[in-house]
Amino acid sequence: MEARELLQELCGSLRAVLARVREGEPGEGREPFEPPRFWDALGQAFKETSQEATKLSLAFSRPPLPSAENCRKLSEDVQNAILAVATVYYWLPKGQGTTLRKMVRDATTEVLEGMIQLTETILISPLGSSSQEQLISTGGVWEACEQVSSLPRDNQAAVVSALSAFLGVVKDAVEEMENALVEEQDPYSDIIEDEELGFRGNRDTYWSEADRKLLGSCMGLMKASKACLKKVLSVVKAYGKADSPEQIAQLDDLADIANEISPRTSHVCPPSEEGWVQFLTGAVDHNMDKIKNFTQGEL
Repeated sequence: MEARELLQELCGSLRAVLARVREGEPGEGREPFEPPRFWDALGQAFKETSQEATKLSLAFSRPPLPSAENCRKLSEDVQNAILAVATVYYWLPKGQGTTLRKMVRDATTEVLEGMIQLTETILISPLGSSSQEQLISTGGVWEACEQVSSLPRDNQAAVVSALSAFLGVVKDAVEEMENALVEEQDPYSDIIEDEELGFRGNRDTYWSEADRKLLGSCMGLMKASKACLKKVLSVVKAYGKADSPEQIAQLDDLADIANEISPRTSHVCPPSEEGWVQFLTGAVDHNMDKIKNFTQGEL
C-alpha cells in the first residue's frame, strides 16, 4: 500500500475517533476516580501525541519518503497516541462535573482536529516537501497538546474559568454600547444594503431620543448583569468547593445559567452574601420595567 493510501486511512480513523468523542458520553469511569492518576495520564497522552505529530511531519518534509513499512508504523503510532487521548478522556466520570468534562472534551477534540488537519495538509502537499501550511498545522497540534497544562483540575476551577469568560463577553458588550453612544455611531452600520428598499431601507442613521432612553435602560440591565457575574465569580472563588456531588452539581447550575442568575440556594452564597443578591435583583427588575414601558409604549 502506498504512503498516500495509508495517510488517507489514517485520516479516516482519526475522524471516526473524533466523532465518538464528540457524540459519546463518558461512563462512570474508574472507581474510585483518582484525579492525580487521571491528570498524569492525560498529560502523558497529550505529550505523546505532540511527539507523534512531529515525527509524522518530519517524515514527509523532505525526501526520501518513508517506506511503506515505516509509513504504516508512523500511522499506527499516531492512531495509538490519539486513541490513548480519547481513552483517558473517557476515564473522567460525569460526577466530576459537566463543566469540567466539557472543557476536557473540548481540549481533546482540538487535539484530534489538529492531527486531522496535519494529515490532510500532508496529503494535499507534494509528498516529500515541507510547506508553510504543514509547519503551521504541526504547530497547531503542539499548541493544542500544550493546553492540557492549563486545564482546570476540578469543577470549581472549571466554573471559575467559564464565569470569567462570560464576564468578559458582558464587559465587551457594555463597552461597545458606551462607545456607540459617546461617538454618535450609526446604530445600523452593520446592516447591509437592501436591494429593494435601498440603503438599509428607511432606517435612521442616528440615535433618536427614544433610542437613547431605551438604550439607557438596556445599558443599566447590562451593567447589572456585569455586576452580578462579577460578584458570582468572586464568591465562587471564595466559597466554591467540589468536594461533594451536591456542590459539583450546584457549580454546574451556576455555569449553565450564568447570564440569568437568580437568588437561588447554593453553597457559594452564605447568609452574609444575600444582601448583594437582593440589590442586584432589584436593579434588574427596575431596568426591565423601564424597558417594557418604553417598548410597549411604542406599540
